[in-house]
Order: sequence, then C-alpha cells, then structure tokens
Amino acid sequence: MRVLLASNSPRRRELLKYLTSEFDVKAFSADENFKGKTPEETVTEIALRKLYAAKPEFCDYDVVIASDTLVYMDGKYYGKPRDVSAAIGMLSELSGKTHTVYSAVAVMKNGEVSTATEATKVTFKALSEKDIREYVSTHQVLDKAGAYAVQDGVLVKGYSGSYTNIVGLPLEKLSQLTGFENTYPSENRCN
Repeated sequence: MRVLLASNSPRRRELLKYLTSEFDVKAFSADENFKGKTPEETVTEIALRKLYAAKPEFCDYDVVIASDTLVYMDGKYYGKPRDVSAAIGMLSELSGKTHTVYSAVAVMKNGEVSTATEATKVTFKALSEKDIREYVSTHQVLDKAGAYAVQDGVLVKGYSGSYTNIVGLPLEKLSQLTGFENTYPSENRCN
C-alpha cells in the first residue's frame, strides 16, 4: 500500500511510524487562513485544504494523510506564532491555565475522503517571564501551534486525553480512518 504524509512536520513523520513503517513525505502549500464557527470546524477545514493541496498525488497513492492542529482558550485561537514576540505573548497567556488542543486529520483512502477531530485538555505550569523567555530562546517555537511542544516536558503540568493529539497527529483517530494498527503505547491517558 502506498502512503503519503502531506506534511512538513518532523513530529507527524515520527508519529506516523507507529501506524505504518513505509510512507513518503511531501510538503504542499495550502492557505491556512481560516476561522470557522468552532475550533473543530477550523482545524477540519485547514486539514482538508492541506489534503487537497496534495490532490495531484492522489493517483499515485492508496492513502494520503494531512493534519492540522491549533490551541484554543477562552474564545481565542492560538496557531503558529508569527515571531518570537508573538510566541512570548502566547505562552504568557497560557501560563497557569488550561487550554484545549484540537487536531484534525483528513485522509484520502482509495479515492474516498474522510476526516476526524480530537480534543485534548492541557494545563500549563505557572510560568515566570524568565521561564518563558528562556523557553523561547532554547526551543523551536515558531513552527508549533501555541508556541510549544508537549514533548519538551517543560511547560505542561498535565493533560487529559490523547498525547499524540497534542503533538499534532491523533493516532487513534488516524488509525480508525486508515485501518492501520496503532502501536503507540498508552495512547489515551491522564497525566
């Protein structure tokens, strides 16, 4: 079976290995400027845009996968920060609070398109300005929704739901859409 991950994300690439060992990776350009009525609608539409950006490849693959992730809190969307100043602002707003990470996967399998969304609650530690500036100066923050990576183990106090969703590719949902076995240990848990 020929599988394509339509993504530039090294994190999504690593996670997909838990479902299938053989796949190609290609990045495609898609318009990510969209805000729907709900976070679920927003991430689903953007994931679909990413999937359809890969449409020229559909005939060459049995399965094409695209995904999008955003952070949402108090009616506000947190995507990828445009610069370091925006990243500092995002992390300051998230400090000591609980937010929700939404991801959507869009899959073309044998000519049929399907989508699924996942939501995970994440609670940040209370962070000082010094903590935030140090994190921003020592981690790549500009390519991540909410300006952080849960796998860094620095900012997150706890979470409830899918860990792989927070990383950016909800494997349980993707497994359901593709039929691939999910070998990721302890997928859904509270921490």
